[in-house]
Amino acid sequence: MQNSGRNSRKTDGVTIPPSYIGRFAPSPTGPLHLGSLFAALASFLQARAKKGKWLLRIDDLDSFRNVPGASDTILKTLEAFGLYWDDAVFYQSHKTSHYKTALLQLDQQQLLYPCICTRKGLIQYHKQRPGPAIYPGFCRNQTIPENLPHALRIRTEDIEISFHDQIQGLYSANIQRAYGDFILKRKDQVIAYQLAVVVDDYHQQITEVVRGIDLLDSTYKQIYLQQKLGLPPLRYMHIPVIVDQLGCKLSKQTFATAVGPKTASFTLHRLLVLLNQSPPEELSKAPVLQQLNWAIENWNPDQLKKIRAISQ
Repeated sequence: MQNSGRNSRKTDGVTIPPSYIGRFAPSPTGPLHLGSLFAALASFLQARAKKGKWLLRIDDLDSFRNVPGASDTILKTLEAFGLYWDDAVFYQSHKTSHYKTALLQLDQQQLLYPCICTRKGLIQYHKQRPGPAIYPGFCRNQTIPENLPHALRIRTEDIEISFHDQIQGLYSANIQRAYGDFILKRKDQVIAYQLAVVVDDYHQQITEVVRGIDLLDSTYKQIYLQQKLGLPPLRYMHIPVIVDQLGCKLSKQTFATAVGPKTASFTLHRLLVLLNQSPPEELSKAPVLQQLNWAIENWNPDQLKKIRAISQ
Protein backbone atom coordinates (compact mmCIF):
# COMPACT_ATOMS: atom_id res chain seq x y z
CA MET A 1 0.00 0.00 0.00
CA GLN A 2 1.23 3.48 -0.70
CA ASN A 3 0.16 6.87 0.60
CA SER A 4 1.80 9.29 -1.80
CA GLY A 5 2.75 12.72 -0.55
CA ARG A 6 1.07 12.15 2.80
CA ASN A 7 3.28 14.57 4.71
CA SER A 8 4.43 16.97 1.99
CA ARG A 9 3.08 20.50 1.72
CA LYS A 10 2.83 22.99 -1.11
CA THR A 11 3.80 26.65 -1.15
CA ASP A 12 3.01 28.67 -4.29
CA GLY A 13 2.64 25.45 -6.24
CA VAL A 14 6.05 24.07 -5.17
CA THR A 15 6.07 20.82 -3.20
CA ILE A 16 8.25 21.08 -0.09
CA PRO A 17 9.41 17.72 1.28
CA PRO A 18 9.10 17.05 5.02
CA SER A 19 12.08 17.79 7.22
CA TYR A 20 12.26 14.10 8.23
CA ILE A 21 12.37 11.14 5.85
CA GLY A 22 13.10 7.67 7.16
CA ARG A 23 13.01 4.24 5.57
CA PHE A 24 12.85 0.49 6.03
CA ALA A 25 14.88 -1.58 3.58
CA PRO A 26 14.34 -5.35 3.83
CA SER A 27 15.88 -7.90 1.48
CA PRO A 28 13.39 -10.25 -0.24
CA THR A 29 15.15 -13.38 0.97
CA GLY A 30 12.16 -14.61 2.97
CA PRO A 31 9.30 -13.42 5.20
CA LEU A 32 9.73 -10.90 8.00
CA HIS A 33 10.61 -12.36 11.41
CA LEU A 34 10.35 -10.75 14.84
CA GLY A 35 13.78 -9.11 14.54
CA SER A 36 13.13 -7.51 11.15
CA LEU A 37 9.66 -6.32 12.22
CA PHE A 38 11.28 -4.87 15.36
CA ALA A 39 13.52 -2.71 13.15
CA ALA A 40 10.63 -1.77 10.87
CA LEU A 41 8.49 -0.67 13.81
CA ALA A 42 11.25 1.45 15.36
CA SER A 43 11.94 3.28 12.11
CA PHE A 44 8.20 3.74 11.50
CA LEU A 45 7.59 5.20 14.96
CA GLN A 46 10.55 7.55 14.67
CA ALA A 47 9.30 8.89 11.33
CA ARG A 48 5.70 9.28 12.44
CA ALA A 49 6.66 10.86 15.78
CA LYS A 50 8.71 13.40 13.79
CA LYS A 51 5.68 13.97 11.52
CA GLY A 52 7.81 12.90 8.59
CA LYS A 53 7.67 10.36 5.79
CA TRP A 54 8.45 6.66 6.07
CA LEU A 55 9.59 5.00 2.86
CA LEU A 56 9.89 1.35 1.89
CA ARG A 57 12.83 0.08 -0.14
CA ILE A 58 13.25 -3.51 -1.31
CA ASP A 59 16.95 -4.43 -1.39
CA ASP A 60 16.70 -6.89 -4.28
CA LEU A 61 20.03 -6.34 -6.05
CA ASP A 62 21.38 -9.74 -5.02
CA SER A 63 19.15 -11.82 -7.30
CA PHE A 64 20.99 -15.01 -6.28
CA ARG A 65 19.51 -14.72 -2.75
CA ASN A 66 16.05 -13.40 -3.61
CA VAL A 67 13.12 -15.72 -2.90
CA PRO A 68 10.20 -15.60 -5.37
CA GLY A 69 7.16 -13.97 -3.80
CA ALA A 70 9.07 -12.70 -0.76
CA SER A 71 8.60 -9.01 -1.67
CA ASP A 72 4.82 -9.37 -1.79
CA THR A 73 4.83 -11.28 1.50
CA ILE A 74 6.84 -8.51 3.16
CA LEU A 75 4.43 -5.84 1.92
CA LYS A 76 1.39 -7.77 3.12
CA THR A 77 2.96 -8.33 6.54
CA LEU A 78 3.69 -4.63 6.98
CA GLU A 79 0.11 -3.81 6.03
CA ALA A 80 -1.24 -6.36 8.52
CA PHE A 81 0.70 -4.58 11.27
CA GLY A 82 -0.52 -1.13 10.19
CA LEU A 83 2.93 -0.07 8.99
CA TYR A 84 1.82 1.81 5.88
CA TRP A 85 4.53 3.51 3.88
CA ASP A 86 4.53 6.76 1.93
CA ASP A 87 5.18 6.98 -1.83
CA ALA A 88 5.81 4.10 -4.21
CA VAL A 89 7.93 1.14 -3.12
CA PHE A 90 11.56 1.64 -4.20
CA TYR A 91 13.09 -1.46 -5.83
CA GLN A 92 16.87 -1.43 -6.12
CA SER A 93 16.81 -3.62 -9.21
CA HIS A 94 15.06 -0.78 -11.08
CA LYS A 95 17.79 1.75 -10.24
CA THR A 96 20.98 0.21 -11.65
CA SER A 97 21.86 3.37 -13.59
CA HIS A 98 22.26 5.22 -10.28
CA TYR A 99 24.99 2.84 -9.13
CA LYS A 100 26.83 3.00 -12.46
CA THR A 101 26.92 6.79 -12.21
CA ALA A 102 28.34 6.62 -8.68
CA LEU A 103 31.03 4.12 -9.72
CA LEU A 104 31.99 6.35 -12.64
CA GLN A 105 32.30 9.33 -10.33
CA LEU A 106 34.56 7.40 -7.95
CA ASP A 107 36.60 6.02 -10.84
CA GLN A 108 37.20 9.53 -12.17
CA GLN A 109 38.74 10.34 -8.80
CA GLN A 110 41.01 7.28 -9.21
CA LEU A 111 39.53 5.75 -6.09
CA LEU A 112 38.63 2.36 -7.58
CA TYR A 113 40.81 -0.61 -8.47
CA PRO A 114 40.11 -4.17 -9.66
CA CYS A 115 40.68 -7.06 -7.27
CA ILE A 116 41.04 -10.72 -8.28
CA CYS A 117 41.51 -12.09 -4.78
CA THR A 118 39.19 -14.94 -3.83
CA ARG A 119 37.25 -15.16 -0.60
CA LYS A 120 38.73 -18.60 0.07
CA GLY A 121 42.26 -17.28 -0.38
CA LEU A 122 41.68 -14.32 1.92
CA ILE A 123 40.15 -16.56 4.59
CA GLN A 124 43.24 -18.76 4.51
CA TYR A 125 45.49 -15.68 4.69
CA HIS A 126 43.73 -14.28 7.75
CA LYS A 127 43.65 -17.65 9.52
CA GLN A 128 47.44 -17.49 9.72
CA ARG A 129 47.49 -13.99 11.17
CA PRO A 130 45.95 -12.63 14.39
CA GLY A 131 43.80 -9.52 14.46
CA PRO A 132 40.89 -8.24 12.39
CA ALA A 133 40.41 -9.60 8.87
CA ILE A 134 41.19 -6.40 6.95
CA TYR A 135 41.93 -6.65 3.23
CA PRO A 136 45.76 -6.65 2.93
CA GLY A 137 45.79 -4.66 -0.33
CA PHE A 138 47.26 -7.36 -2.58
CA CYS A 139 45.73 -5.84 -5.72
CA ARG A 140 45.91 -2.18 -4.71
CA ASN A 141 48.91 -1.32 -6.86
CA GLN A 142 48.77 -4.16 -9.36
CA THR A 143 47.86 -4.05 -13.05
CA ILE A 144 44.98 -6.49 -13.55
CA PRO A 145 44.03 -7.59 -17.09
CA GLU A 146 40.49 -6.42 -17.83
CA ASN A 147 39.44 -9.85 -19.12
CA LEU A 148 39.97 -11.46 -15.71
CA PRO A 149 36.89 -11.69 -13.43
CA HIS A 150 37.37 -9.09 -10.73
CA ALA A 151 35.67 -7.12 -8.00
CA LEU A 152 36.00 -3.35 -7.58
CA ARG A 153 37.42 -1.99 -4.34
CA ILE A 154 37.64 1.60 -3.12
CA ARG A 155 40.92 3.04 -1.89
CA THR A 156 40.45 4.16 1.69
CA GLU A 157 42.55 6.84 3.33
CA ASP A 158 44.31 7.13 6.68
CA ILE A 159 41.58 9.35 8.16
CA GLU A 160 39.17 9.32 11.08
CA ILE A 161 35.46 8.90 10.45
CA SER A 162 33.25 10.05 13.33
CA PHE A 163 29.51 10.19 13.90
CA HIS A 164 27.12 10.65 16.79
CA ASP A 165 24.53 7.92 17.03
CA GLN A 166 21.31 9.20 18.57
CA ILE A 167 21.02 6.41 21.11
CA GLN A 168 24.44 4.72 21.11
CA GLY A 169 26.59 7.86 21.45
CA LEU A 170 29.80 9.01 19.75
CA TYR A 171 31.77 6.63 17.53
CA SER A 172 35.05 7.17 15.73
CA ALA A 173 37.40 4.94 13.72
CA ASN A 174 40.23 5.18 11.21
CA ILE A 175 38.59 3.93 8.02
CA GLN A 176 41.78 2.51 6.52
CA ARG A 177 43.14 0.81 9.63
CA ALA A 178 39.81 -0.53 10.88
CA TYR A 179 38.18 -1.57 7.59
CA GLY A 180 40.65 -1.30 4.72
CA ASP A 181 39.69 -1.12 1.05
CA PHE A 182 36.18 -2.56 0.81
CA ILE A 183 34.28 -3.93 -2.18
CA LEU A 184 31.80 -1.79 -4.11
CA LYS A 185 31.09 -4.22 -6.94
CA ARG A 186 31.42 -7.98 -6.63
CA LYS A 187 32.98 -10.36 -9.13
CA ASP A 188 29.51 -11.51 -10.15
CA GLN A 189 28.74 -7.89 -11.12
CA VAL A 190 26.34 -7.33 -8.21
CA ILE A 191 26.63 -3.88 -6.61
CA ALA A 192 27.75 -4.24 -3.01
CA TYR A 193 25.52 -3.27 -0.12
CA GLN A 194 27.66 -0.34 1.05
CA LEU A 195 27.47 1.56 -2.24
CA ALA A 196 23.82 0.72 -2.95
CA VAL A 197 22.69 1.99 0.46
CA VAL A 198 24.49 5.31 0.09
CA VAL A 199 23.18 5.94 -3.42
CA ASP A 200 19.62 4.86 -2.56
CA ASP A 201 19.47 6.99 0.59
CA TYR A 202 20.51 10.00 -1.46
CA HIS A 203 17.95 9.44 -4.20
CA GLN A 204 15.18 8.85 -1.66
CA GLN A 205 16.25 11.99 0.25
CA ILE A 206 16.59 10.05 3.49
CA THR A 207 17.48 12.27 6.46
CA GLU A 208 17.91 9.63 9.16
CA VAL A 209 18.69 5.92 9.15
CA VAL A 210 17.16 3.79 11.92
CA ARG A 211 18.45 0.21 11.87
CA GLY A 212 19.97 -2.56 13.99
CA ILE A 213 23.23 -2.06 15.84
CA ASP A 214 24.68 -5.02 13.93
CA LEU A 215 25.00 -2.59 11.00
CA LEU A 216 26.78 0.12 12.97
CA ASP A 217 30.19 -0.79 11.51
CA SER A 218 28.78 -0.21 8.03
CA THR A 219 28.16 3.42 8.94
CA TYR A 220 31.87 4.27 8.75
CA LYS A 221 32.09 2.95 5.20
CA GLN A 222 28.89 4.67 4.15
CA ILE A 223 29.98 8.03 5.55
CA TYR A 224 33.28 7.66 3.70
CA LEU A 225 31.40 7.03 0.45
CA GLN A 226 29.09 9.98 1.11
CA GLN A 227 32.13 12.21 1.48
CA LYS A 228 33.77 10.96 -1.72
CA LEU A 229 30.53 11.31 -3.70
CA GLY A 230 29.84 14.77 -2.29
CA LEU A 231 26.54 13.70 -0.70
CA PRO A 232 24.92 15.29 2.36
CA PRO A 233 25.48 13.57 5.73
CA LEU A 234 22.68 11.66 7.45
CA ARG A 235 21.67 11.15 11.05
CA TYR A 236 21.88 7.65 12.48
CA MET A 237 20.07 5.69 15.15
CA HIS A 238 21.18 2.12 15.75
CA ILE A 239 18.71 0.18 17.83
CA PRO A 240 19.40 -3.06 19.74
CA VAL A 241 18.97 -6.39 17.99
CA ILE A 242 16.78 -9.21 19.28
CA VAL A 243 18.72 -12.35 20.16
CA ASP A 244 17.66 -15.93 20.79
CA GLN A 245 18.41 -18.10 23.81
CA LEU A 246 21.92 -18.73 22.51
CA GLY A 247 22.61 -15.02 22.16
CA CYS A 248 22.47 -15.12 18.36
CA LYS A 249 20.72 -12.35 16.44
CA LEU A 250 17.37 -13.41 15.01
CA SER A 251 17.79 -13.84 11.28
CA LYS A 252 16.81 -16.02 8.36
CA GLN A 253 20.19 -17.74 8.70
CA THR A 254 19.29 -18.84 12.24
CA PHE A 255 15.83 -19.95 11.06
CA ALA A 256 13.91 -17.23 12.91
CA THR A 257 10.16 -17.84 12.80
CA ALA A 258 8.15 -15.68 10.42
CA VAL A 259 5.60 -13.32 11.97
CA GLY A 260 1.99 -13.83 10.93
CA PRO A 261 -0.99 -11.45 10.65
CA LYS A 262 -3.29 -13.63 12.77
CA THR A 263 -1.53 -12.59 15.98
CA ALA A 264 -0.69 -9.03 14.86
CA SER A 265 -2.16 -7.29 17.95
CA PHE A 266 -0.37 -9.57 20.41
CA THR A 267 2.92 -9.41 18.47
CA LEU A 268 2.80 -5.63 18.14
CA HIS A 269 2.34 -5.21 21.88
CA ARG A 270 5.23 -7.61 22.46
CA LEU A 271 7.44 -5.53 20.15
CA LEU A 272 6.56 -2.34 22.03
CA VAL A 273 7.61 -4.07 25.24
CA LEU A 274 10.88 -5.18 23.63
CA LEU A 275 11.42 -1.58 22.48
CA ASN A 276 11.22 -0.62 26.18
CA GLN A 277 8.23 1.65 25.58
CA SER A 278 6.19 0.28 28.52
CA PRO A 279 2.82 -0.02 26.76
CA PRO A 280 -0.21 -0.57 29.04
CA GLU A 281 -1.09 -4.25 29.38
CA GLU A 282 -4.68 -3.65 28.30
CA LEU A 283 -3.36 -2.29 24.99
CA SER A 284 -2.34 -5.84 23.98
CA LYS A 285 -5.94 -6.62 23.03
CA ALA A 286 -6.49 -3.39 21.10
CA PRO A 287 -6.45 -3.24 17.26
CA VAL A 288 -3.05 -2.56 15.71
CA LEU A 289 -3.93 0.98 14.61
CA GLN A 290 -4.95 1.90 18.16
CA GLN A 291 -1.68 0.48 19.47
CA LEU A 292 0.30 2.38 16.86
CA ASN A 293 -1.44 5.66 17.69
CA TRP A 294 -0.48 5.18 21.34
CA ALA A 295 3.08 4.22 20.38
CA ILE A 296 3.58 7.26 18.11
CA GLU A 297 2.30 9.64 20.77
CA ASN A 298 4.50 8.07 23.45
CA TRP A 299 7.56 7.14 21.36
CA ASN A 300 10.77 7.62 23.34
CA PRO A 301 13.90 6.14 21.72
CA ASP A 302 15.97 7.31 24.71
CA GLN A 303 14.59 4.24 26.49
CA LEU A 304 16.94 2.20 24.26
CA LYS A 305 20.12 4.11 25.07
CA LYS A 306 23.28 2.01 25.41
CA ILE A 307 21.34 -1.27 24.96
CA ARG A 308 22.92 -3.54 22.34
CA ALA A 309 20.85 -6.70 22.51
CA ILE A 310 17.41 -7.75 23.77
CA SER A 311 16.33 -11.32 24.49
CA GLN A 312 13.09 -12.27 22.77
